[in-house]
Amino acid sequence: MNIQISEQIATQCPRLCVAALTAEVVNSDNCDALWQAIEQCEVDFRAQFTPETLKQRPGIAATRAAYKALGKDPSRYRPSNEALVRRTLQGKSLYRINTLVDLGNLASIRHGYSIGGFDLDRIEGDSLTLGVGREGEPYEGIGRGTLNIAGLPVYRDRTGGIGTPTSDNERTKIGLDTRRVLFLVNGYDGDEANVRACALYLQHLMTTYAEGHHFDLQVLRAASPLSNN
Repeated sequence: MNIQISEQIATQCPRLCVAALTAEVVNSDNCDALWQAIEQCEVDFRAQFTPETLKQRPGIAATRAAYKALGKDPSRYRPSNEALVRRTLQGKSLYRINTLVDLGNLASIRHGYSIGGFDLDRIEGDSLTLGVGREGEPYEGIGRGTLNIAGLPVYRDRTGGIGTPTSDNERTKIGLDTRRVLFLVNGYDGDEANVRACALYLQHLMTTYAEGHHFDLQVLRAASPLSNN
């Protein structure tokens, strides 16, 4: 998968670092062992953060700043990395969706980044471009219906938008029949070491809970070409 960052994003978010991880997997409806890890993570974060100190996490603070730079209100269109931990801090457990989605949410909470998860076989074409949403651009958020993505960072394939930090698109969502997956770790704070660590944690989770194999990890920065790992 070839991933490009538009000039508009590079200009407004010059520190952006993205990890793209693909794998072959076997998904499942639920995994008790994974949920034990999720529940322990929830306990740890309730002891560590409050709704106010949460905003100080570098990945969350930088994503909010990126929204503001692009003209979007991060409190109204809350990025998923913030929304997930806020739900945890409210004493609510994460939604149980399926194993691949659930492990993506765990990695997001652990590392503080918004992570897009996609069925690779539902993406149109072999390239994605990260740009900015336009007024009136059609987009159906997962479980949200029509979403106004104007001013949001958005990954587009040949057909249109598939992912924003607020919500991914129904068209390319991960399902129980997903056999090839793409995860995108969005590090607007520019911390490449932590972005890579998050991607490697996703690889570990997929190996452990989703029979993950044939991994490919690529990391790119807004200011530099794609690099392989």
